[in-house]
Amino acid sequence: MNYYELLFIVIATEDYQQDMLINTLGEVGFDTFEELEFGFKAYIRVNDFDEAKLIDAIEPYREMFTFSYEITLIPQKNWNEVWESNFEPILIGDKIYVRATFHEPRPEFEYEIVIDPKMAFGTGHHQTTSMMLQLMLENEFAGKNVLDMGCGTGILAIMASKLGAEKVTAIDYDPVCFDSTIENAQLNNIDNIEALCGSKEVIPNDQYDTILANINRNILLDQILSYSEILKTDGELYLSGFYEQPDLDIIMDEARKYGLKYIIHKKDKDWVAAKFVK
Repeated sequence: MNYYELLFIVIATEDYQQDMLINTLGEVGFDTFEELEFGFKAYIRVNDFDEAKLIDAIEPYREMFTFSYEITLIPQKNWNEVWESNFEPILIGDKIYVRATFHEPRPEFEYEIVIDPKMAFGTGHHQTTSMMLQLMLENEFAGKNVLDMGCGTGILAIMASKLGAEKVTAIDYDPVCFDSTIENAQLNNIDNIEALCGSKEVIPNDQYDTILANINRNILLDQILSYSEILKTDGELYLSGFYEQPDLDIIMDEARKYGLKYIIHKKDKDWVAAKFVK
């Protein structure tokens, strides 16, 4: 699958202005961002890109601050080179070490996750993935039935298994992510992850102790009813992929409608990961 890379040059007076622009891009289909000193890069699948829709979405911000963008096509065959040239190991506290296949092991870490950096997103570099991993470390997964929605590379599903989950179901609508999750599970010698390709319509008819969903605000709002229906009483729901303002309040209000109680959240550069309990 081919992607467009949009390089945004941003001249803003406040940090939150760029964050607002990134959030809007997420709402029109962009699924990964790389922040730079002078702006950021945004990535979207070629089949999902509609420049007229993009222009309509970002036009209101032109009166607030100055920005421009350039579009570059990244063919799938070049994506591995892009990832490998930018992929560095990640440390989550002193517990988790996330590395690529071409990095040396670090046996001093309690948990090591090996990710083959292909065109599936969710390698741990983004704040949302890191915060989800931190929340997972602080909670109990042993013996639980876990669902990972929007699994990307499968990193959260793999972590759930390493934390003792009995069974993990990992779902993503992107076939590349589906294949990547299977491959990365094998790289980590994990045999209790079932990967499925699709969205909420492919969720098995089962009840889950824990649900992980690191996606974006609009998809979470669309799927949160489904989560509540398959989550056991006292089950835990971990959500990320959105900002503290205004997204967290919006998601909390929607969660409350379906008996999901907000417990706590982590914040990193305005991004949020939150825990709810049914």
